[in-house]
Order: sequence, then structure tokens, then C-alpha cells
Amino acid sequence: MSNTDSFIEEVTEEVRRDRLFALMRRYGWIALTAVLIAVGGAAWNEYRKASQRAAAEALGDAILAARDTGAPAEALAGVEAGTPAGAALVALLRADALADAGDTQAALAVLDGVDAAAGQVYAQLAALKALILRGPDMDPAQFRIGMGALAVFAVGWFVYLALRVRHYLDLLEQRPPVGRHTGFDGDDDPEDGGGTVR
Repeated sequence: MSNTDSFIEEVTEEVRRDRLFALMRRYGWIALTAVLIAVGGAAWNEYRKASQRAAAEALGDAILAARDTGAPAEALAGVEAGTPAGAALVALLRADALADAGDTQAALAVLDGVDAAAGQVYAQLAALKALILRGPDMDPAQFRIGMGALAVFAVGWFVYLALRVRHYLDLLEQRPPVGRHTGFDGDDDPEDGGGTVR
């Protein structure tokens, strides 16, 4: 290789290096920002999950403490849920406590206060509980109409649960047997001499 070729290669490398540094100075902040956003988003997601888990545990402890008191309905009324779903759960439990205490009208008032904002599951469950409480005083035809309307919702959930159960059964069928060990290779029946001890 001549000195001229060597000089040209060195100049070419310098030009490439300068262009690379120029690109890094111009667009490097974009990559840095993307990294910071990704790291910050992951950290925020973990913090949010931890906060939700802590709030759910605190709500569960408050519910258990309230139900262990002598007056669970009154104690549950003072539980701060923090979320619409949590408030609906507390309302359902409080309605049960009021119904058990014989205060059906108060229980119905609590159940009627659960709306779809907490989720369709809670709203439909509250409607079912209210319908059952009103059942003895309702016209049988009206009761059947109410149960029929709720049955549409129940069928959807039964289908969902059936699909989930089938999914888990399929997973179990794909797993190898757990704890099944005969101690023999070949035939599983040692009495006919078809297996050998391992």
C-alpha cells in the first residue's frame, strides 16, 4: 500500500468519525430521551402496581376488621374504599350485614346505590341481591321478569367461566403426570414380570 492510499484511508476515517460525532450531537438527545422515558415508565408502572396492591391489602384488612366487630354494618359504613370497585364491594358486604340484622329496607337502599360506574359485575350482583330481598313481597310474574333479565348477564359469565375452565383443563392435560412413579421400566405391572426395578 502506498503512502497516498494510506493517507486517503486516514482522511476517510476522520471524515466518517466527524460525521458520526455530528449525528450524535444532533440526534443523541432523542435516544437519551427515549431511554429515560422507558426507564421512567417502567418505574412508574411498578410503583402503580405496588400502590394498588397496598391499597387492596389495606381495604381487605379494614373489611375483615369491620366484620369482626359486633356491628359490622355500622363498621363497614366507615370503611374508605378508595376506588369505585372497592366501594361497591364494601356496599355489598354492608347490605348483607344489614339483611342479616333484619333491616331489609336499609339493605335495599345500599344495594340500589351500587351503579354501573363500579363495574357491571358489581351492579348486576347488587341487582340480584336486591331482587332476592324483594322477592317475598313481589308479584311472581314481576319476579320472573327480573330474574330473566339478570339471567342474560349470568349466562355470559357462565360461558366465560366455562371457557376458562376448559382452558385450564387443556393445560392440565398437556402436563406430564405429577407424582406418578411406578418404580419399573417397561410394563407397569410388576407381578407379570414385565418391568425391571429402577
